[in-house]
Amino acid sequence: MEKKLYLEAIIRQKEKRLKEKYTENSLQDFLKKITSVPKPPSFYDAMAKEGLSIIGEIKKASPSKGLIREAFNPMALADSYKDVVDALSVLTEEDYFQGHDAYLRDVSQRVTIPTLCKDFIVDDLQIYQAKCLGASCVLLIVAILEDKQLKDFIQLSKNLGLDVLVEVHNQDEIKRAVDARANIIGVNNRDLTRFTVDVQTTCRLRSYIPDHCLVISESGIRGAEEIERLRGCPIHGILVGESFMRCKDIGAKAKELRDAYET
Repeated sequence: MEKKLYLEAIIRQKEKRLKEKYTENSLQDFLKKITSVPKPPSFYDAMAKEGLSIIGEIKKASPSKGLIREAFNPMALADSYKDVVDALSVLTEEDYFQGHDAYLRDVSQRVTIPTLCKDFIVDDLQIYQAKCLGASCVLLIVAILEDKQLKDFIQLSKNLGLDVLVEVHNQDEIKRAVDARANIIGVNNRDLTRFTVDVQTTCRLRSYIPDHCLVISESGIRGAEEIERLRGCPIHGILVGESFMRCKDIGAKAKELRDAYET
């Protein structure tokens, strides 16, 4: 598949799955379940703390890299992460990232730190489901949403007690995110049309993000070299997936990243 077609293909497949997955009764089912869901820990607070916040990602595969973690055990990974990162991102997209809703549900029940539902959200029912699965936060990608959708989805998430990480890739998307009242903005260093990565993207876009927003740098963070580049543009946190998934000692890798930021 041409890399430029990844995003379009992912969204087409997501929309197809949602038609098969949700019924006319889905909303009522979610509303019933929500009443018994415990209040999750605050994702916003975890990102707003002093120092560098780290979001560790539980990810089996990606469309650009294929299988990333062969010995993939979400619960074991959650145990490795829970004392060394500030939040967990759990992939639930099934076709291209080999994720699953059950991973988010089980991990959210196992850890006391916030969890992020990492998916391509294009339907409000996905937000209700994330709440039912125990997530603290949902990811909304500006590039795949219209302005009204983005605003409505942010408001719905807040109404459900969920934080929102709003992902952007350029200056125009930052403006749209801010206009939609985003308070946590994630700059994805990965171009979602070509899947190329450049950490300098965060540094280039940081000045366009208002001070009242928390800033998270996503993708392409492998070690101290990337952290040293990010230190020059104040950020609140980083989201790291592949580097953690490929390393043997998650705790040691997390310490390396923190030490590089604090040096």
